[in-house]
Amino acid sequence: MKIVCFGPGPQFKGGISNYNTSLAKALDKLGAEVHIVSWTQQYPAIIPRDFIDRSSKSNLLEGTNIKVEYITNYNNPASWKKTVDYIKSLAPDKVIFQWAIALQGLPMGWMARKLMRWGRTEVIFDCHLIVQKEASTIDKNFSKYGLKRANTYICHAYKTVEELRNLFPQKKFSVNETSKRSKDKSATVIKLYHPIYDLYKPKADFNLEQTKAELKLRKHVFLFFGFIRKYKGLHHVIRAFKIVANKRDDVSLLIAGESFWNTLSEKKFSTRLKKRLFGFFKSILLPKSANEQDYNPLQLVEELNLQDKITVINRFIANEEVHKYFQVSDCIVLFYETATPSGIESLSYNFSLPVLATRVGHFPETIKDGFNGYLAEPENIQSMADVMLKFLEHPVPRENVASSTKQMSWENYAKAIIGK
Repeated sequence: MKIVCFGPGPQFKGGISNYNTSLAKALDKLGAEVHIVSWTQQYPAIIPRDFIDRSSKSNLLEGTNIKVEYITNYNNPASWKKTVDYIKSLAPDKVIFQWAIALQGLPMGWMARKLMRWGRTEVIFDCHLIVQKEASTIDKNFSKYGLKRANTYICHAYKTVEELRNLFPQKKFSVNETSKRSKDKSATVIKLYHPIYDLYKPKADFNLEQTKAELKLRKHVFLFFGFIRKYKGLHHVIRAFKIVANKRDDVSLLIAGESFWNTLSEKKFSTRLKKRLFGFFKSILLPKSANEQDYNPLQLVEELNLQDKITVINRFIANEEVHKYFQVSDCIVLFYETATPSGIESLSYNFSLPVLATRVGHFPETIKDGFNGYLAEPENIQSMADVMLKFLEHPVPRENVASSTKQMSWENYAKAIIGK
């Protein structure tokens, strides 16, 4: 079987790149001929951010037969046609589009339509979300255009299934968890899960005490990992941790990740121009509360006098370093304001880390309170602090975390796509 995974290739930062790479590797292990067809530029040129991973040295595709082709430029419609022509030349049995942002609906919707008309491949949209975390006035239209034409949709939570139904109320969907494709004219929706990342694994020779000392960490370590964005609620995490730190002297908060909107040099004229243009368009399309370009929760560390209890690694974390931040921690903290199936949650499970999260989005589907983590009430700092304290007093056994994720493997996920 020949399969195309369309989405960001491994040279890009972020969860969707990791996800597309992991999916390709899982399909490759099952014996499929896999091609990653990637963007060269994923977004409009005015977005002031560097999306390329310039830190990692390891080759995540080493030991596989996967071929990668970087073709698609968001800003160049001629490259969209070139992408479709290239995919057709491969004559794949399936094309899997990674859908995670409505802004990409124009090029992906156009390419999906062309492939549907071609009619010689199954067009699949792997939907990480439907409703955007920062909804703009045009997101719904982009989503409708982007997702309208497909044979099959994959959703990682029933919440996403319902959002898909709400987006297309006139469309008939056949929903199952078994990978069975619809026999009638309805579109198939396979409800799966976010698989457990296996790109990053614990190191057997890891020196826990030495690393703790180097990072100036105390006995119990709470971890916030990944891009620093407003919807992820780091401002809530720090304020809740302050309450905990006032009661306990044996705790640390480890923050490891890059500020999402602070990756380009402010000294460059091109950066300042992009920021002005992007800020202007965001002010038109987004409510003021959703504009996060000036979001800087790290200033709370000093404001709340937590410098001796919070360790901050404020940069993109290279592939080779990821394991140490998870291995040195006792749990991951995801006090999100809104949530779709989370790559960080999935990554933490590969290290058998319990999850402390807010009761939003899909989290109540994946986190059994008191078994593999704890749930706090959203927008409630005291509830978040109580959950952190509860975890210290009643730790979640790591074997519980491992047992709750046994069925969430990439192998099972890939088999569902293939139809085994």
